[in-house]
Amino acid sequence: MTGVAAGRRRRRGELPMVPDARFTSYYGKPVLKAPVWHSPDIPGYLFLGGLAGASSVLAAGAQATGRHRLALVAKTGAFGGIALSLAGLVHDLGRPARFLHMLRVVKPSSPMNVGSWLLAAYAPLAGASALSAVTGRMPRTGAAATAGSALLGPAVAAYTGALVSDTAVPAWHDGYREMPYVFVGSGAAAAGGLSLIAAPEGEHQPARNLAVLGAALELAAFTRMEKRLGMVAEPYRSGRSGRYLRTGEILSVAGMLGALCGRRRRVVRVLSGAALLASSAATRWGIFHAGKASANDPKYTVVPQRERLRERT
Repeated sequence: MTGVAAGRRRRRGELPMVPDARFTSYYGKPVLKAPVWHSPDIPGYLFLGGLAGASSVLAAGAQATGRHRLALVAKTGAFGGIALSLAGLVHDLGRPARFLHMLRVVKPSSPMNVGSWLLAAYAPLAGASALSAVTGRMPRTGAAATAGSALLGPAVAAYTGALVSDTAVPAWHDGYREMPYVFVGSGAAAAGGLSLIAAPEGEHQPARNLAVLGAALELAAFTRMEKRLGMVAEPYRSGRSGRYLRTGEILSVAGMLGALCGRRRRVVRVLSGAALLASSAATRWGIFHAGKASANDPKYTVVPQRERLRERT
């Protein structure tokens, strides 16, 4: 645990001669420089990338089991998601050439570089898979592209969790153990929710299963992360980010219940799918704003450092 109450311990009966020091920074200035990423570009990039990666896995499963209409929905959702995700990323970078510059080297130790190569490989495969499904042409090429995008899909859904955890932002960095699971679960819930909305009658069961499992994974991983982080998790419970995340939790639970109870009612399935999509988006926006809040408040950087130093001594 990184976040615990700071203060000097006294022996029983010992009287304090001076009051306990309270943490303040130099002129109240942040210790870290907050990320220069902007909303809605980067939260949208995180949300839509997870939706795309999980949709490719769902598409491959639907195609393998003969659910061709569900496969069409998932394939087009995957391509639309990754296209919009890349658009948000490039818009935040300012110039498309900056994304291409990241492909000049291969650096496995950099989540940003690995993610750039993942997107460069995944997006054409998702596009070819969707194009074949929509036009009905080149079925073998489409099947191969579907398999390739499904193979890369989990990495596309998870790497953004590693990306934000690789920063110095306390609320992101300290959650490095659970953050990829939160992102994968959120992406699966979004992919399942989208397919619940658009999938035809009789082919929605895999989408429902994916949505429920994804939402459950997201809630479990996020709850574990909050408990482990201690005081560093405060931005996840307060302010703008806290409102996003509380809304996401409510929508996630409502979406899961609707997906489980509305098997034979299309209206209920559509509403639960919309709730799960909105929940996934709210989670990404909440995590984004919580990270920026923790970077702007120096106590989330300095207090855990002092506590770790005290434990060593």
